[in-house]
Amino acid sequence: MTTETTGRADEASLFGPESQFSAFFDDPRWALAMIRATVLEAAHPQIGAALADNSTFVAHPWRRLRNTFLSMRRMFGTDPAEREREAARLNRLHARMSGSDSRGRAYDAMDRATRAWVVATLFESGVTMCRLSGQPLDQDTMERMYAEYRAFLAALDGDAAELPEDLNDFWRYFDRVVENELENTEAARVILYRLFDHLPAPALLDGAPTLWAAGRAVVGPLLGAITVASLPEPYRRRAGLPEMPGAPTLMQGAYLAAGLARFLPEGWINAESIIEALSLSPDSDDPRARTVTALRARMKRASALLRLLTPLSGDTNPDPAPTAGTEDNRRSADDFFRRVLDQTGDGHLDWPDLAAMARELSTRLDLDEPEETRLYDAFAAWWRELQAALDTDGDGRVSADEYAAAVPSLAGPALIRVAEVLFDATDKDGNGTIDADEYRTLFRTAFHRDLTTTHGAYGRSAFVGDFLSFMAGRRTGTPYDPLLADA
Repeated sequence: MTTETTGRADEASLFGPESQFSAFFDDPRWALAMIRATVLEAAHPQIGAALADNSTFVAHPWRRLRNTFLSMRRMFGTDPAEREREAARLNRLHARMSGSDSRGRAYDAMDRATRAWVVATLFESGVTMCRLSGQPLDQDTMERMYAEYRAFLAALDGDAAELPEDLNDFWRYFDRVVENELENTEAARVILYRLFDHLPAPALLDGAPTLWAAGRAVVGPLLGAITVASLPEPYRRRAGLPEMPGAPTLMQGAYLAAGLARFLPEGWINAESIIEALSLSPDSDDPRARTVTALRARMKRASALLRLLTPLSGDTNPDPAPTAGTEDNRRSADDFFRRVLDQTGDGHLDWPDLAAMARELSTRLDLDEPEETRLYDAFAAWWRELQAALDTDGDGRVSADEYAAAVPSLAGPALIRVAEVLFDATDKDGNGTIDADEYRTLFRTAFHRDLTTTHGAYGRSAFVGDFLSFMAGRRTGTPYDPLLADA
C-alpha cells in the first residue's frame, strides 16, 4: 500500500459516522458547547471585529445556526469531494472579510492563526461539555477527537500547523491565548447580554410572539448565566464578567440534565431535523409546520375562551382585527429595512449587509465559484448605486430614515442585474424561461418554501419584476417574502 493511499485511509477514519464529532452531533449538550465556543471565538479581537462588521448572527441567529450546522456536516462527512468543495466555499467566504476594528487594528478572516483558534474553541468546548456533565473523556478518545479537529483545520488551510501536534502542547497553547489574547469584545458582549435577551423567534414560531417572548424572558438570562459560568476563569476575570450567584450550580445542573439524553433510544433526537423544522415558514406545506400551526390555533382559541370566562381589566380588545386598506398590501419601510435589508442588525444598510445577502443566496443555491462571483459583483454594483442615491449625509452607510425617504431608488439597474443573475442560476437548461420544476426548486432551496402551484413557464421579465417589487419593499404577500427575512 502506498504512502498516499495510507494517508487517505487515515484521513477517512477521522471523518464520517464513526468519528467522535458525529457521536456528539445529536447530543443536546452540544448546543451548550457551541454557544460557549462562539463566545470564546468572539472574544478574540480579530474574530470579534469580523463578526461585528460582517456577521448576521444578531438579526438572523437561527439562519446562522442552520448554515454552521450544514457546513460542519459537509466538512465531517465521508465524501472527500464534498469536503473539498465546502472548504473552498468557506475560503471564498472568508477571503471577502477584512477590515479594522474600532481601535484601528486590522483583521483578516483568512488569518491562519485566527482560524486555528476557531477550531481550538470547538474542540476544547467539546471536551469541557463532557467534563461538566460528569462524563469526562478518556485520554485515547480525547487524542482521537483532537486529531479529527486538526484534520478539519487541514482541510481548510492545507495543513494544521497552527495547532500544536501534541495534545499536551495544545492545552498550553489554549491557556496562553485565553490569558493573553482574549478581550471583552463588543461581539462577545452582544452574544452574552443582547442576543439571549432579544433572540428572535425561529421562522416556524414567528406567529406566536407573545408565547416566544414569555419563554425567552425566562430562558434567555439563564442561558447567559450558564455560558458565563462555563467560560475559563482567567477570561472571566480579565474581561470583568459578572457571575450570577448560584450560576456554577445552575451550569452544572444544565449540563448534567442535557447529558441524560444518552439514555433515550437512539434516533429520538435528530439535530438536523430539529433545525430544518425551525427554519420552516409557518405557511409551509411541510407536515411539521402544519402541526405547529394547528397547535397554535388551538392555543389561541383556548386563550380566547379563558379571557371570556375571566376577563382582564382593560383587556377589551386583545386581538384586534387588522385594518383593511393599503397597509394590507404594503409593508412599512421600517419593517422591511429591519427584516430584509439590515442583515447585520446594526441599524444601518452598508456593504456587509448586501454581502450577507449574496453569501446567503450563494450558500442556499450551492453556486459554483463563477456564479457566486457574478452574484457578489451584482450586489456590489447595487451597493454602489444605493450609496450614491441614498447616502445623503455621506457617512458611507444608509440609515432607515434615508431609506424611507427614497424607497424607489432601490430598484435601479444594478438590482435588475442581481435578479438576472438569480434567474440565470435557476434556468438550468438555459432556455430563457423557468419551468414549474425549476421555479419550485428555487423556492425550496433558496427560500425554504414549497410552492403547491406555479403559473407554468416563468419568463425573465416576470421574474425580474416580481423580485424587484419585493426587494424594493413595494409589495407584500409575494412568494419572495421568506427571502432573507426568515430569522
